[in-house]
Amino acid sequence: MFHSKSIWSLSLTLGIVLSANAPLFAQTLIEQGREVSQKQCSRCHVIGDFNPTGGISSTPSFQMMVNALPDWEERFSNFFARRPHPAAVEIRGTPPLTQSMAAMVRVVIDIEDVDAITAFARTLKK
Repeated sequence: MFHSKSIWSLSLTLGIVLSANAPLFAQTLIEQGREVSQKQCSRCHVIGDFNPTGGISSTPSFQMMVNALPDWEERFSNFFARRPHPAAVEIRGTPPLTQSMAAMVRVVIDIEDVDAITAFARTLKK
């Protein structure tokens, strides 16, 4: 049985460990976001220096969105529910928001990837 002093001590220790590793965690999240963005999002979007002449001309680049849209973080945090993404993006472990278009290959990501993509996009802000 834990006493409140033991729990407080454990919480303090855990907090110090997490704080000390925050930069490492943030960098790991950014790298994960870069990898997912390059693998999954570059089919349609220009992603930083990765594919400067790629993407589809009707889709905004990541750097344009983060630098021109005041609500870009909100848009990135729920992009999978914004058109046209429901037809192409599926969050693993959840039911698809819509049926996939016949000629479209589904993009399947984990919900944690959404935060990682947003963390990476933040690095494109000027």
